[in-house]
Amino acid sequence: MYRTVNNGELSKKNIGQQVTMCGWVQKSRDLGGMTFVDLRDRYGITQLVFNMETNSELCEKARSLGREFVIQIVGKVIERASINKEMKTGEIEVAVDQIIILNKSKIPPFTIEDQTDGGDDLRMKYRYLDLRREPVKNNLILRSEVAFHTRTYLKNQGFLEIETPVLIKSTPEGARDFVVPSRLNQGEFYALPQSPQTFKQLLMVSGYDKYYQIVKCFRDEDFRADRQPEFTQIDCEMAFVETEDILKTFEGLMKNILFETKGIKIDEVPRMTYADAIRDYGTDKPDLRFEMKIMNLESVCKGSGFNVFDSAETVLGVVVPGGAEFTRKQIDSLTDWVKRPQIGATGMIYCKFNEGGENKSSVDKFFDVSALKSWKEISGASDGDMLLILAGKKSVTINAIGNLRLEVAERLSLRDPNLYKPVWVTDFPLFEFDEETKTYHAMHHPFTSPNIDDMKLLETDPKMVRANAYDMALNGTEIGGGSIRIHNKELQQKVFNLLGFSDEEAHEKFGFLMEAFEYGAPPHGGIAFGLDRICAVIAGSDSIRDFIAFPKNNSGRDVMLDAPSKIDNDQLNELGLQTK
Repeated sequence: MYRTVNNGELSKKNIGQQVTMCGWVQKSRDLGGMTFVDLRDRYGITQLVFNMETNSELCEKARSLGREFVIQIVGKVIERASINKEMKTGEIEVAVDQIIILNKSKIPPFTIEDQTDGGDDLRMKYRYLDLRREPVKNNLILRSEVAFHTRTYLKNQGFLEIETPVLIKSTPEGARDFVVPSRLNQGEFYALPQSPQTFKQLLMVSGYDKYYQIVKCFRDEDFRADRQPEFTQIDCEMAFVETEDILKTFEGLMKNILFETKGIKIDEVPRMTYADAIRDYGTDKPDLRFEMKIMNLESVCKGSGFNVFDSAETVLGVVVPGGAEFTRKQIDSLTDWVKRPQIGATGMIYCKFNEGGENKSSVDKFFDVSALKSWKEISGASDGDMLLILAGKKSVTINAIGNLRLEVAERLSLRDPNLYKPVWVTDFPLFEFDEETKTYHAMHHPFTSPNIDDMKLLETDPKMVRANAYDMALNGTEIGGGSIRIHNKELQQKVFNLLGFSDEEAHEKFGFLMEAFEYGAPPHGGIAFGLDRICAVIAGSDSIRDFIAFPKNNSGRDVMLDAPSKIDNDQLNELGLQTK
């Protein structure tokens, strides 16, 4: 037997016991007559002690151990003279009688500790070493817990876990497909699924009225912190349901995950429409951990002769609590921040409402005392606050002030990482209209059902049609989204036509689904949550990469495997792909 206990199990109750343990050498300390070694495994760290007086040969062997050597020891659990309250096993140590080196290790390219000296690229190259570090290990444990509690909850709700194919047909779902050449059908290609969307709808047609799958999805798109070319969805679908059924079921799932992983109890999840979210927060994934709603200031700012306001499509503001204390340097920093290309504002105007009633703005020469007073009244600001104002093109200004709201909250530490505020956002537009190409695009996907009250607008004003769709956001991050689906062939064909698909194109890409609708398709709807994103938000991280065992870097490469890579000509010829 390699071990009788793990390194995180021992406590005072084990004192006097003989134990056999295995693990990696975290570090060692030579104090002359005594040598101490920290032994680490997945479960924790135990301090080993070697005494030069009682066994000099064994002590010398301990001194020869390098970092990350894999060893087995036999020894007796004793009480630790100096308790380490920071360690789970800090009340005890093991006096070693025997040591076996199972495998030596080269000196690691970075220190395998909580605060490592390894940069991102180096740790990605040696990811198997990075995975030994406590923070990364804890992230993967959290991911495992979230997946486990998801399965348990959905099983108790009567869902069946059903796998769907990975090699499928390329279909337009909003991102580029990864394609796989077929050797047996040369010149033709499979695609890796962006989601199991059409398969889960077919399962509803088949009568499996509650489906779920924790499934890999693939999208060939540009990368950022919350994206990877392959990611994991909690994919779900239900038949004979309306929106309310979906929201209640999966609100329960999120409550369960937060309670089981963090001990957090969540009350009923609030709901808001897409229009209200954009109006009040400048985004469809609002962070509700703090107030600072966006205010429309057009009625008190326009018509004053100040061209910046008068020529703008919209004028929006946000009140910064206690912002009157901001220095000029802090305000200039925010102004530079909103003028970055990613934000897109041309500038920022501020007004301080100082204690005692004195108001001071950056545009005092254009606005008198009564005007600034009206700003204060309409924005609901108090003495000691500051009003930040952006003006310009509507779409740009809404996005910019939404981001400014978040940036100010970050600088003021208003985004409490220990607070969890989920929200449902509903009534999204069914279509987005591209002004340049004069074409419609599905805001979610082409299978989303229109709101029943807006059906007539499909013929007259498609831009105004609301979708029977919903997203869940948590602390300013979209973690899931779904919709009630179209289950009628005629309506689905109409939506395809509005999206620019001819009848022939729709049949070629989705003929199997359209035909299935003719065999008794039930009303159905579903949702998909990003497992990686849920874990990142729960842990307070901006990156999903830390919650994936073997992620890709920002260029979509696996630097450990050196993938993607070229393949040899024999393979290319076998696949019927021409080489230069």
